[in-house]
Amino acid sequence: MADLPSQIDELWARVDELGPADADALEIVTEAVELLDRGEARVAEVDTGGEVVVHGWLKTAILLLFRLRAMETTELGPFEFADKLPLKTGYAAAGVRVVPGASARWGSFLDRGVILMPSYVNIGARVGAQTMVDTWATVGSCAQIGARVHLSGGVGIGGVLEPPNAAPVMVGDDALIGSRSMVTQGARVGEGAVLGEGVILNPGMPVIDAATGDELGRGVVPPWSVAVSASRRREFPGGEFFLPCVLVIRRLEPGERHDKATLEAVLREHQVAT
Repeated sequence: MADLPSQIDELWARVDELGPADADALEIVTEAVELLDRGEARVAEVDTGGEVVVHGWLKTAILLLFRLRAMETTELGPFEFADKLPLKTGYAAAGVRVVPGASARWGSFLDRGVILMPSYVNIGARVGAQTMVDTWATVGSCAQIGARVHLSGGVGIGGVLEPPNAAPVMVGDDALIGSRSMVTQGARVGEGAVLGEGVILNPGMPVIDAATGDELGRGVVPPWSVAVSASRRREFPGGEFFLPCVLVIRRLEPGERHDKATLEAVLREHQVAT
């Protein structure tokens, strides 16, 4: 593996010359993507200082893969698929439950105890142990989802593949993402955080502390906090308008498990839902 990143970089330097006929290049790229598929490597991780470290050569390998693989037709019962990548297999051996209607692309990693309801996980994504990907939820390319996370029905976790050094969406362990929420463009949800229904979180979205009115940053929900969709008044030359934001309405104790009844009481108090 030590020399693999440099081999990928060399291929990327002459990407315009490559195509499906380049068997040697495909072998190298396949080796890199297999590391992702088995969970032996990951596109991004959070270091001890809390910063996101992106392993850009693995994202480059994924981009190369699309150039090097030809389209193939796959038939599965009454269904037909035409794609450059196969679907992930070996769920039983991996200890993963996959309900009919769910699919994950080869090159994604699903840790033991993951449950996929009818949903979709794209290449490069990593889903941690005992995480639930609920009905019609999607986990975009290279997104990093922690352990014991619940992605509720219809949640959209955006993919970030280009440029190779761009940070993907990061969701920490024990987080709960409410139904129909959208987390995109490399936004971050901290460990143990809760997003209410319909929250839109991206790097341009202000995150505000309801207790103080202070802006905590943009596109990052702090660990062990409950956050909901909100808006704030802004003056423009054309008039007064309300712009969306994310509001932190409660701080949880670190390590506090999400008790559904308690969360519902907190959110009812603020007339929102999860």
